[in-house]
Amino acid sequence: MLLSELLGFDDIVIQCHDNPDADALASGYAMYWYLEKMGKKPRFIYRGLHEVTKNNLLIMIDKLEIPVSYVPDFDEKPELLITVDCQYGQKNVTTGAYENLAIIDHHQITVELPELSEVRINLGSCATVIWDMLRFEGLDVNEDTRLATALYYGLYTDTNRLTEVSHPLDRDMQDSLVVNKTVIKEMTTSNISLDELKITGRAILEYEYFDKYRYLIIQAEPCDPTILGVISDFSMETTGVDVCLAYYVSPQEIKFSVRTCTNEVHANEVASELAAGLGGGGGHLTKAGGAIRPEKLGCDNAEEIGDKVRGIFIKRMDDYFDKYEIIYAKDTTLDTSDMKRYEKKPQHLGYVKLTDLFPINSIVEIRTLEGDVNIRLDADKYLMIGIEGEIYPITKEKLESSYMRINEPYSRTFEYTPCVTDVYSGEKKNVLAYAKSVVSTGITHIYAKPLDRYVKLFTAWDEEKYYSGVPGDYIAVREDDPHDIYIISGHLFDELYKEV
Repeated sequence: MLLSELLGFDDIVIQCHDNPDADALASGYAMYWYLEKMGKKPRFIYRGLHEVTKNNLLIMIDKLEIPVSYVPDFDEKPELLITVDCQYGQKNVTTGAYENLAIIDHHQITVELPELSEVRINLGSCATVIWDMLRFEGLDVNEDTRLATALYYGLYTDTNRLTEVSHPLDRDMQDSLVVNKTVIKEMTTSNISLDELKITGRAILEYEYFDKYRYLIIQAEPCDPTILGVISDFSMETTGVDVCLAYYVSPQEIKFSVRTCTNEVHANEVASELAAGLGGGGGHLTKAGGAIRPEKLGCDNAEEIGDKVRGIFIKRMDDYFDKYEIIYAKDTTLDTSDMKRYEKKPQHLGYVKLTDLFPINSIVEIRTLEGDVNIRLDADKYLMIGIEGEIYPITKEKLESSYMRINEPYSRTFEYTPCVTDVYSGEKKNVLAYAKSVVSTGITHIYAKPLDRYVKLFTAWDEEKYYSGVPGDYIAVREDDPHDIYIISGHLFDELYKEV
């Protein structure tokens, strides 16, 4: 859906979920700002049993002049109702009459969506969804520092102080916004009430420790989601604890936070597996989190939901640890006797010589769907661009021995366009703008076989971050380098390789 599609309506009401949080307020504010800018006269409301009372949100509404009204008994029938940061029909949205409905959200889809909808479940906040939609319309939210500050705070709170940011679009918005730092500081230091401080202490006292895999599970009472981060961060200071999962259960949502301190467990991967099929999860390698929708659990009351969630979390945590084999490529030589020999099919791929973007010795940040990587540039550093936009490093020697450069531009469209930023100057460059084409020579061969188990592979060039392989993916090793071991996605293998 495009925002411009909403301009055919005149009587427009924007509604966020009951008991709104910062992301809901920011998202509704952004919609209001856009519609007013386009000559409309929208109204921004929230409903439910309770008016906003949290200090940080009252500061947000006051200092950023958010034009939201609490209307518990809204009995009108607007020409267009737009719900933001929620889906009409979910438990946390008080319903009413309307002629047309539009939904903008980032949560797991649990209702039938109308034709006018934009739901991106891979983003960390609804604020990011609307920010990107505004960008597409050619608008810059930095025209209004109050709006930019609201969007930043919406992302900040919905991703647990930015620790659970996983999608590059979230990071792009975070980097681009020009905010009022004084207001941000005032809001972020007013998050926790004295009652919530007690919640933190009570939760930690009731921890469950699972010594086989060295992880903690801590259930808190319903609270501000940032408190889960406080609980799990504090708990990670404990000797013998490698992973901590903190969560709370409410009728509207089950929120959780994950922390790790071992490079053999990625917090974003744990979060994703905990929420699989029930909600969404993501974040960084060491800090992540997510949410589960109660509607997905099929329970009738809060006690049943709590019991079921605890059982799901324990089972999924144990299953996660049980199923993976860990491989360090630098210390491993694969037995190739049961592996077939392959060569790459002719395939136009892209490559970039990083010193074409920035000078030697520059410290740059490479941003991709897989995350951010900081490196210092030298003459030997190149990037390959795979057929799905994935980025991986390659040396000049291996590039020249495995691929033939061709005199054709490299032009592809991906979900997210990788970019490189100079860490010190802040200058950002689009990787594809500098990409050139190569085609496989077929000279370099690999040995490969399908995986029949889950694998975490630490490559020879990166011992801090592993690559996950699942049954059906392929594990491969270059014929000319026994420690150049890597994972190839199962759905891409036949497209990329042929047996020789």
